[in-house]
Formats: sequence, C-alpha cells, structure tokens
Amino acid sequence: MISTLCNKIFDDVINDYHQHNQIDHPINNPYPVNTLEHLLYLKCWIDTAQWHMEDVVRNPDIDPVEGLQWKRRIDKSNQERTDVVEYIDSYFLEEFASVSPKANAKINSESPAWVIDRLSILALKVFHMKEETERTNVSSEHTAACKLKLDILLQQRQDLSGSLDELITDIKNGDKYMKVYKQMKMYNDPALNPILYNTK
Repeated sequence: MISTLCNKIFDDVINDYHQHNQIDHPINNPYPVNTLEHLLYLKCWIDTAQWHMEDVVRNPDIDPVEGLQWKRRIDKSNQERTDVVEYIDSYFLEEFASVSPKANAKINSESPAWVIDRLSILALKVFHMKEETERTNVSSEHTAACKLKLDILLQQRQDLSGSLDELITDIKNGDKYMKVYKQMKMYNDPALNPILYNTK
C-alpha cells in the first residue's frame, strides 16, 4: 500500500531531523534520485524544516528584520514544497500513463500528491503532539487535552491513508483518472506580482 510507504518514510524523516533538530542541517536522503522514495523523503524534510521555521517566526520578541528574513525563507520553502508535490504527481502520471480510464471514470478533487502532502503534515502533527503528551512541566489538564488531540490525529491519519490507497487503486483500475493542474503561484513570480513588476 502506498500509504504504508509514505507514513514509514515520513516517520523516518522526522526522526532523522530530530537527531540534530537544526533547521539548516543538511539533508541526507538515503534513496536514489528519480525514485518515488527520494521524492517522499525530500518532501517531508522540507515540511519538517519549515515546521520549525514557523515556530521561530512566531516568537513575539523576534527582531522585525529577522522576522522578515524568516518570512522570506518560509515563502521560498513553500515554493520548494509545491514543486516537489508536482514532481510526485508527475511520477504518478507516468506510472499510470498506460491505464485507460473507463467511460464513467471520475476525477478526484485532489491529486495523489496533494493527499500525500497532507499525510506528511499529519506525520509532523502526530510527532509534535506526542511530544506534548510527554512533557513533565505542564498540568494534567494539558496532558489530557493533548492525548485527546493525538488520538484524533492518529484516526485522521488512518482515514487519510485509506483514502489515498483507495484513490491509487481506483486510478489503477480506471475508475478514476488523474488530471493535474499546476499551482501557478503568482506572488513569487516577478512577472505576475504587481508589487514586484511595478518596482522595476
């Protein structure tokens, strides 16, 4: 099942990152380039580093100049994240290129890669919520609330994993077909963001 592969790699990435727990620690992707596994590892590494950037930038005492620098790093990371999601969808488009959709085949509201994107974020939520349940310097109420949230996140991951596996099966069987739209983000493009092209 594709979800089993995704969740295993995502958990491995998050554990690998937290061996050093440094945003700028170099990635050591163990999978060969041009494989799905390589893309999944890279995707989750970007998400994990960005998760911690988002924590840093929310420091109420952060220097505004430093905060802007982090904001721009987050924007760059978001673009990288989107690019990798599109690479993952390209992998699946090639994987299913020989499948002929049935006459009554339907399109899914999300492509496989965007479901995988959500699984990656869920893996991070599970990891960090579990950390909250293990803190010893908090009230019992905080621990109980976090345990409840963790249970919900785990159920959500189970449900989303099942949905991903079902989607992949439906595409393989021709019951659904892939139609991928590029994100076409405008704010990073100097030709499309009026703030950027009006300041030339």
